[in-house]
Amino acid sequence: VQLVESGGGLVQAGASLRLSCVASGRAGVTFAMGWFRQAPAEDREFVARISWNGEKTWYGDSVKGRFTISRDNNKNTVYLQMNNLKPDDTAVYFCAAAEFGPPGSITWTGFDYYGQGTQVTVSS
Repeated sequence: VQLVESGGGLVQAGASLRLSCVASGRAGVTFAMGWFRQAPAEDREFVARISWNGEKTWYGDSVKGRFTISRDNNKNTVYLQMNNLKPDDTAVYFCAAAEFGPPGSITWTGFDYYGQGTQVTVSS
């Protein structure tokens, strides 16, 4: 399974960005998907997760109410809409897919496949 993120960039505080992650390599299989982020010298942080059919979502406390995860299974794509961005949101954002991991897991090791990451920088 290959995951390719896009949509990162440099924005000012208060702006919005939408990240995309396209999954390929396993035709006919739909995974739970998630987003994580890692800032320099910080631990990796859970951002959001969405079930395979989009009916369930989970969010990290620091992004609740500002970020929205969604998916389009026809396009094998998961999105992360990020609104009211803050400098603390600056990080590399990673897409992840869960095939074997525990249902509803919000830990990095609860996913099985990972993208290379896309940089999001929020200036004050």
